Parts: sequence; C-alpha cells; structure tokens
Amino acid sequence: MRPNLPITATLLLLSGVTFSQVRSFQNEKPFPEKNEKSKFYTVSGERHGPSFFKKQVFPEVEYTPGDKLTFDKYHTVDVMYHWYEKWAAQYPDIVDLYIIEHSFEGRPIYQMTLSNKKTGKDTDKPAAYFEGGRHSGEITSSESILWLTQHLIENYGKDPEITQLIDTKAIYLRPQNNPDGSNMYLFTEQRNRSTVKPNDTDRDGLVDEDPEEDLDGDGIIYQIRKKAVTPEEKEKANFIIDPRDPKGRLMKRTFPGKGDYLVYTEGIDNDGDGSFNEDGVGGLDLHRNYPENWRPNTGGDLTGRGYTQFGAGEYPLSEVETRSTALWVLSHPNISVVNSMDTRVPMHLRPPSTSKSEERMYPEDLAIYKEMDQLGLSYTAYPWAGDVYETYATRYKVNSMTGDPLKPEPLFGHGPDFGYFYYGSIWYGDELWNNGAMKDYDGDGIYDDYDGLMWDDEANGSKGFKVWTPFTHPQLGEVEIGGFHPKFFGQNGPPWQLEDWAKKQALFNLAMAKRLPQLNITDLNVQKVGDGEFEITLKWTNSGKLPVALEQAKLVKIVKEDRVSLNFDKELTKGYEEAKVQIINPELYDKTIYSGYTGVGEQKSATFRVKVKGNEEVKGKIQLSSTRGGYFEREFTLNQ
Repeated sequence: MRPNLPITATLLLLSGVTFSQVRSFQNEKPFPEKNEKSKFYTVSGERHGPSFFKKQVFPEVEYTPGDKLTFDKYHTVDVMYHWYEKWAAQYPDIVDLYIIEHSFEGRPIYQMTLSNKKTGKDTDKPAAYFEGGRHSGEITSSESILWLTQHLIENYGKDPEITQLIDTKAIYLRPQNNPDGSNMYLFTEQRNRSTVKPNDTDRDGLVDEDPEEDLDGDGIIYQIRKKAVTPEEKEKANFIIDPRDPKGRLMKRTFPGKGDYLVYTEGIDNDGDGSFNEDGVGGLDLHRNYPENWRPNTGGDLTGRGYTQFGAGEYPLSEVETRSTALWVLSHPNISVVNSMDTRVPMHLRPPSTSKSEERMYPEDLAIYKEMDQLGLSYTAYPWAGDVYETYATRYKVNSMTGDPLKPEPLFGHGPDFGYFYYGSIWYGDELWNNGAMKDYDGDGIYDDYDGLMWDDEANGSKGFKVWTPFTHPQLGEVEIGGFHPKFFGQNGPPWQLEDWAKKQALFNLAMAKRLPQLNITDLNVQKVGDGEFEITLKWTNSGKLPVALEQAKLVKIVKEDRVSLNFDKELTKGYEEAKVQIINPELYDKTIYSGYTGVGEQKSATFRVKVKGNEEVKGKIQLSSTRGGYFEREFTLNQ
C-alpha cells in the first residue's frame, strides 16, 4: 500500500490537450507486467513488453529495496520509487511527490519537487529541473538523479549551501522518464534505444518482429562473429580482428569485402529477410521527438533529398514521455537550468545540434554556456564539453576507416535545442560513462573500445568482456558468441564504478542549481513628500550567478521582464478621482513599473508616488515579480 503523500493538484490545458500535472497515489494500478489483463501485442500476435520475455536476474541489479540506499548496484524502477515514497513520507515540509504522467505501457512516472514549503510556493522561486532514464538502457543517468535526490534531502539542515538552496529555490527531479524501457532492460535480456512502443523499424509492414535473442542461454545478448567462408559471405565481410589486441578479441570494422568476418548481435533472422535483429522492441527515440528542429522519420521525406531523423516519432512530442517533460517546463517558466541525461559518451552536451554555436546563439548566452561547460569539467573531467553539431560530431577528429576529417553533422528534435531555442534556458543533455576507456593505452589520442578492453583487463578483472565461444547457429552454422557485456560495461559501468559516475555528474547539476538567478530585496523606503503624498521605493539586486533571462528567452517571450506593483485593499482604490488611495506615478493604466531584466549583480529600483486622502493609517503591499528570479511581497504603512 502506498503512503498518503502530499499532492498539489492542477491541470494544464495546452493545445487542446488535457495534461494531468499530478495524480494521486491512491488505488494506483500495478505495473503492467504484474497485471495479467494488460494487453500489448505485436502484429504477429505475441505479447509485448517485459512480461513477454523470459525474466532475467542480473547480479548487478538490486530488485528489492534494502534498509539503506547504496550505489554498489543498479536499482529497478520499483526500488527507486520506494525511496522516493519513503522520503516524501519522512520529509513532508520539503518534498512533494506526484505522478506526472503514465508511460506508454501504463507505468507511473514519478516526479519530486524539492523546496521548503514554509518559504513559499515552488512556482514563486527560481528553479532547476533534472531528469534521467529517457533511454531504456542508459540507466546510469537515473542513478545520478537518485544520488542527487538523496544527497539534497539528507544534507538539508546540515549543509548551509544546500539548506539555502532548498529554502530559496525549487528543484524538480524525475529519475525515470521511461520506466517501460528501464524495466525491460533490468528484468530481461532485451535492450533498445528508447521507448518500447511498437515500431516498424525496417519498414516492412510489421512491428518488432525481429528482436535479438539470447541463443546460448546465459541471459545476456552479446555479439556473434562468423568467419566468412562462402563467396557471398566474403563479399559482405566487413570486420577483421583488431591487431592491437594480441588475444584476438577485439573486432575492427573495415569496408565490405575487405574483412574476414561478419558480425551480428546475438539472435536469428526471424522474418527471413536476410537481416538479423533489425526490428526489435520499439525503435522510436525520445531524444529525437522534441519540436525544435524536428524532422520526419526515415522515409518521411518524399523528395528523397531533404533531411530526415531516425526515431523521430510520428510528429513532435508524439510520445507521452517527451510530451510530459515539455509540458512540465512550459507550465513552469521559473526553470532556468535543465539537465536531461543519457549515456555513454562522457560529455557535457549542449545546443546547438544543427549549426555552429556562433551562427545561432547570442554571444552573451554562448558565453554563459561555455562557462557552464568548464564548470562541468571541473567536477567530471569528461574528455568533451560542447555542442552537438560540432564538438560531439567531430570528437574523434577523423573517420577510423577512411582517415578523412570528420565534419559536423546535424541531429534533429534534440532536447537541448528545444531547451535553448524554444524555451530560452540553460539545457544540457549530458552523457555518463565511457565504455571503460579510462586511459589512452595505445597513445593514439582516441579513447575507444581498445582502451576499454585494456582497462577491463587491468582494473576490472576482465569481467566486461566475454571471450569468443564456439556456437552452432541455427541459420549461420558455426559461429562464435562473445564481446563486451552490453549492459554493465558497454552501456553502463560495472557496479563498482557506478557511484563515482553518478556522484560527479550530480555534483555538476547541483553546482548549476546553486547558480540560479536570485532576486533579493535590499531596501524598501517609504517617504512622505508632501501633503498626503508619499514615495515608495523598492530596491533589489540579482545575487545569483545567472541573469533572470537569457537573450534567447527574451526573444521567444518565455520570460516576462521584471515588474513591480502596489496592492491596496480594493475599497481604498475604488472610484478613481474619489478614491482614498491614488497611485499617481507611474501614470500607466495598470500602475505597474516594468524594470527590464535584472542581470547578474545588477541593482535596480522602482519608485511609486501615492496620494492618500484623510488622516487614517493605510497599509499596502509592494510586489516584485520575476519569471525566473522569484516573486516577493513586502508590507508597508503610510502614516499622515
């Protein structure tokens, strides 16, 4: 039975779609794999989802919560949710926990708001949003959110900076944005790129009809290598044994017909089309589904000459998991900083993804992003920090097969582009883990699978690589099965590496949150300047390390300029010329002073002139409102 937790219910209507921002825990339905009535089927009639596949238990995973949360194993969605529920029950003054949406297969997507409720509403405070688990198998990102959540909660009231952060800011935390994919990844041998929603990846009219299979029954889907024997195989062979490894384990890609081997992932050709495992579970990509610079999926360009984007979905925000993120931030424009994380290229990854930074970003904004890049590297020491279009696409400098210099490549529908160009925020899509490439063992300046293999031998007891083992394949004949462990070495680290990667990334996110804009009232002065007339002056400054609005935020009008207004009892201001209290300056109809956008360290002031009739004491409030800098009220008294 789930505990009765604090809930703040509200509805957002956007583009005609009703979006439940929060949902009750009472009578929550069980996860689909625990519900025999759940129906998810492929075109061929087979049950789809984790319950369809053989259940698997990995020693690297904690399936039942213990008495203490540790990071020496990975955690299932249920275990993560257990801790979120426990914290919500233990710390109701600073924690709100709610269901933001339900996934494609019906699992709840939990989200937490971490903020001191006694110091005001979360929406009245500067805010940051951190998310993990968008891609099914990139589970280290979720662990980093879990680590950060525990760190913040357990250090509130102990660490002065964390205490001040939670007292004055709002931190939104979503550990599992794709619980369907994470559940499948940790309970079965299956893996996929993103959502488990059935998809016709190979465009043959069927969906998910050719998944990978664990042929040798060891619970893990490795690779298959087959020595090319027939003329047809030799014509296609595009792998050789990498000569750098004297044990002959590492495979190196070459041109078709120039190799000695064919390499597949473990499985069979289920649909008989000559390709192996080309249409497995799902196939959409939640990180290609954002509206900024979205492009249609492969085959969506009818001219054949335009850009397409594999995994893009039917239309922008077509997937509930992506849509729930976009709707949350759009309904919470107080958010200045976002990191929605993945694995496995160790990089602080930011916009733009379709052009050079200098071509589309305001210089002032780009300078802030570059500062954040360096801030991130100071915590993580990743080999890369920068944009998707240039830094990410050309990080290895040359094509390993041809030796040609790598050129920038566009990537469409990407989260950081939505975050900056559409939403006007600092938005990263950081990637954790590095396939074990801790050192440049061969001194070639590239951290690749060879370096990962050498580190596995040196530091990991060679547990990350399965030695190639002979196997009789039902279709290919004599083959070998082996390669890197796809889940707990290739895509995520061995468990003894987990906390280090989760922690250092979490500390960067925390450092960004500490830099949020923060308006502070420095003075409120009431001065009588004449018979029944008063001047009311409010002064404030931005003590944060970010402006209340990036230049892009001003352009797309996601952030209003800072404004100051007075508020009196309605009876006192009723009647215009006959009113007991008249605001005579500013002369604007709405009597609001528009103060632009407060920069870092900038001091501003706003002065009102008020005329009061009679000799009675008059009380009022002055209100300072900033979309991303906070909302503040101060009371004052006018005495004749």
